[in-house]
Amino acid sequence: MITARDVAEKLGIAVSTVGRAMADDPRISAKTKAKVRKAAERMGYVGNNPARVMRGGSSKLIGLMIPDVANDFYGSVAQTLSTCFDREGYGLVLSLTGDDREREMRQIRELVGARVAGIILVPTARPKRESKRMLSQIAHIQFLRRHSALGQTWFGMDDSAVVKSATRYLIERGHRHIGYIGANDVISTGAARANGFRMAFSESAVAHHPELERHGVPTVEYGEAAAEDLLARARRVPSAIITGSIHITLGLIRYIERAKIKTPEQLSLIGFGEAPWFEWWRGGLTTIQPSAEDLATSCGLWFLEQVRKGKIEPLPAYASVTISKLAIRSSVAEPMMDRRRRID
Repeated sequence: MITARDVAEKLGIAVSTVGRAMADDPRISAKTKAKVRKAAERMGYVGNNPARVMRGGSSKLIGLMIPDVANDFYGSVAQTLSTCFDREGYGLVLSLTGDDREREMRQIRELVGARVAGIILVPTARPKRESKRMLSQIAHIQFLRRHSALGQTWFGMDDSAVVKSATRYLIERGHRHIGYIGANDVISTGAARANGFRMAFSESAVAHHPELERHGVPTVEYGEAAAEDLLARARRVPSAIITGSIHITLGLIRYIERAKIKTPEQLSLIGFGEAPWFEWWRGGLTTIQPSAEDLATSCGLWFLEQVRKGKIEPLPAYASVTISKLAIRSSVAEPMMDRRRRID
């Protein structure tokens, strides 16, 4: 195995100089750093990162904690952040919490123990007290969701505004009985998106029908069950539905296919998120599109700036909102008839 001593002997410099150059020590000139790194790469030398961490430093790793990677949005976020960090010499460590607070706590402990440079996390609805304590010792950013107990540094999207805009679009197309299926309000994004849905009615002359709302865990299974409950069992059947999660969107589509409901002839639909096939499903699904790349890039660059400043304690209060858009396709039309019905 090639060691720092081998590189030092090759270049005729001290071993300590090699170590400092590889650690980007400011006492070493840029010219020497470049020479050392070029020789190290050519010789196949790998720095002793654990030793550097034991001396009190942090690793060149950044943790990303997300619920899952089945969601295309989170996959795009991870890819964008990985590229962003790699350009600056940092690596991305991915942790999947499954929205489980116990797993979240264990993974935070592992990341803090590994002396990562910081953590970017999509928090669970109710983080454990131990998670809050550990995060207070390390630079961290809340991403997409936010929990007041985890600090005031947050990068997210315009959840309320974009759902309000989508609802207003349906109202302007003549819909008066609009359903909404979203996450429950224990998740910050779920509460914000539901609030945007209701605001659209409060700012218009159209009545809001609370019985047309369904809220639960944002999974495909819940989306399908809620769609069936709303479309097959409700006393008032909506002429249009908006969803507040990509998994719920997938569940709604699954039910629509199973029940052979025609869109937009029988039901107008606005989904949430983007999958590659949304653009061509039944001529194209109108959907709310969060910009994963823009959101992840702004978060990653800001975070790296703090890391370069040597920020280890909780970061300064900062909030950034990325604007989403409504991609209008073929799944929305004017209602053909009043779809209210009563169950005898």
